[in-house]
This record gives sequence, structure tokens and C-alpha cells, in this order.
Amino acid sequence: MSIFLNQDSKVIVQGMTGSEGMKHTTRMLASGTAIVGGVNPRKAGQSVDFPSGVTVPVFGGVADAIAATGANVSVVFVPPPFAKAAVVEAVDAGVPLVVVITEGIPVKDTAESFGYAQSKGGTRIIGPNCPGLISPGQSNAGIIPADIAGPGRVGLVSKSGTLTYQMMYELRDYGFSSAVGIGGDPVIGTTHIDCLEAFQSDPDTDAIVMIGEIGGDLEIQAAKWIKANCKKPVIGFIAGVTAPKGRTMGHAGAIVSGADESAEAKKKVMRESGIHVVDSPATIGAKVKEVLKG
Repeated sequence: MSIFLNQDSKVIVQGMTGSEGMKHTTRMLASGTAIVGGVNPRKAGQSVDFPSGVTVPVFGGVADAIAATGANVSVVFVPPPFAKAAVVEAVDAGVPLVVVITEGIPVKDTAESFGYAQSKGGTRIIGPNCPGLISPGQSNAGIIPADIAGPGRVGLVSKSGTLTYQMMYELRDYGFSSAVGIGGDPVIGTTHIDCLEAFQSDPDTDAIVMIGEIGGDLEIQAAKWIKANCKKPVIGFIAGVTAPKGRTMGHAGAIVSGADESAEAKKKVMRESGIHVVDSPATIGAKVKEVLKG
């Protein structure tokens, strides 16, 4: 099994004909993702031939793409000024899962589009400014390399894109049910807790790896949820131990503005909540092995 994404997922790509959209659609197709359409109002009615031998039609709008293909996932590569409108269009079309890869979206736009999705109900947003998610051997929606790990029984949720890749590589001998990069902006659609709940309910996930960063309190909320609700072992890591207070590190969400937002404060709460916390991503493989054997 997996969470949010599986072999039955039919994916459209908003912004597919742009440079980033084309590059990553090529990679998604190569990894076996069922890409059934692209969206670009200026190129409606055209189609694109990809190196994998797949020809993907281009539609003028998300609703048209859904009606023609039955797609249930949209991956958004639309530039920041137009990303909010793209997400709203996908929500209005009833897409169940919208994966927003675009970085640099104004926080106000993200908050408004996420609030709109909540008011309508039925659409989960992952991101923005995220690598997307992958259920190895089934489907890959975003920019996560498909060849760094295969299927297995570990679930991964991470704020950091690069640490998502590193953790998948470090744990390649175990494999993953799903790996989800939720993004590190101050406002995101899907949180650690959303993923933890899904992994807890997934019978084919035996252990969960949670990667967090300095800034905000999502990890502390997640730790408290784990203590109260999670029956599966959770291995955790927080990036940003050496980051100076008040300075943005990496992206907009990684800034320590209060005592509870530092790496050490988060690690303390996580340990108190029963999470197996490691101090270096290089040791996470050994910790997972230890936990699973135990």
C-alpha cells in the first residue's frame, strides 16, 4: 500500500510545456507515472511526444483535462505569479490531490489558495516549494529521483527536499511505502501530522521517518500527536542546529523567531514524546535498523 499516491493515480501537469514542466514530466514518465495530460490555455489541442514514447495531450484547462482523462492528481509547475490561480482552478475542477512544486509563491497567495481548498473540501494540497511525493514502484508526482530507493515498509515525511533525497538513499536497503516532501514555507497544505495519520493507518508501513527543520512549531505539534496517537516507531531528525536566531536559512520557513522554534527545543520535545531522535542524517539508517529489530 501507500499514502496519497498509488499505481491507479492518473496525473496531469499544469505548466507541462514550460522548461521545468517538460523536464520533470519526462522524468516522471520514465519512472512509470501515468501522466495523462498537460494544461496550458495557449496550447490547447496540441500534444507532446516524450522520449519514453508516450504522447501527452495538452488541454486548455484543468476541468477539460479531468473530463477527458479522469485524472485525480495535478502537479503544478506554474510560475509564482500564476500559481494561486492554478491551484484555485484545480480545486474548482475537483482534483483530489494537488502537488505544488513551485517555489517563491507569496505566502499570502498560498494562504488564500489553501483556505479556498479547505472551504470547498475534497482537495489535498502538498507544498508549495516541495519535491512532491513518491510511492516507489507505483507513481511519482514531483521532482524526487525515482532511482534512489525502491518499494518497502518505511514511510517518510520531510520538510526538506534535499534531505528527502538523502534519507531515501540512506534507507535504500529498506525501501518506502511512500515518501512525502511537504515543503518548508511558512504556510503549507499538508503537514507532518497529516502524513503521520496516513502512515499510521497504512498496514504496509512499519516505521516512520520524520524530518523537520528550525522555524515554526509543526514538529512540536507532530511530536505531541505521536505521543497521543501513534503506535508505530518514529525516527526523527531536525536540521538547523547551528543556525543563528533570526536569520532565514535555506527558505522562508526556516527561521528561528522564538525559543520553541530552535532545533534543540524541538528535539527535546520529540524525545519526550517517544521519538527516536538522531543528531545526524548519516546515522538514521543505523537507527532505523535498531528500531525495527527492537
